[in-house]
Amino acid sequence: MRILLCNDDGYFAPGIEHLASALSELAEVTVVAPERDRSGASNSLTLDRPLSLKRAANGFYYVNGTPTDCVHLAVTGMLDALPDMVVSGINIGANMGDDTIYSGTVAAATEGFLLGIPSLAISLCSSSGAHFASAARVARELVGRLRQVAPREPVLLNVNVPDLPHAQLRGVVVTRLGKRHKAEPVVRTCSPRNETVFWIGAAGAAQDAGEGTDFYAVQNDQVSVTPLQVDLTHNAQLPLVRDWLAR
Repeated sequence: MRILLCNDDGYFAPGIEHLASALSELAEVTVVAPERDRSGASNSLTLDRPLSLKRAANGFYYVNGTPTDCVHLAVTGMLDALPDMVVSGINIGANMGDDTIYSGTVAAATEGFLLGIPSLAISLCSSSGAHFASAARVARELVGRLRQVAPREPVLLNVNVPDLPHAQLRGVVVTRLGKRHKAEPVVRTCSPRNETVFWIGAAGAAQDAGEGTDFYAVQNDQVSVTPLQVDLTHNAQLPLVRDWLAR
């Protein structure tokens, strides 16, 4: 079994090191990750300049581009054989609800999915990263399950793991994405050169966080697994828009 690993925190991040170590017990692992932190890069591709691929001392490959660039480059031009799976992470911080739209971690997995490969995005839900080992173990368990029972079609799974010792996790549940309130306003300040600059505001608090959502699962110390899709068509509005255009 061959697994391609990526992330959005950079090839030097502790999360991807934990992930590579855990999954190397199950498969042949290749790491291709951004050369720097590209959190929030979403599904962007670099089209205005060439990309370079380099290898670090630990054997990880890194690219001067986005997480999507890394997976696309690896699958379509670097690897001699297609990977059996793409795993992205372990992200430091949750990727739940509306966050998935912006997440580079989810984007790397999405690119694998678009290329027809079963893909997982793994996130550790804290800013301190105290228990990467727990998330790595969850990832290994899910990959092992996918290897034993192959899905009938490619899947894209968004996995969020509470930052707890593995023994304190209260199981794995399948969830839907919750929703947040709108983000906080941008923060306006001055640079050292007295220029006005803006920082993007923090994400809003959870709004739709009831039972069945990813927010609810993590709040209750459960691992959240959400199947995602890429089709953005608002099917329920197709008749409405047809009627609107016909008037």
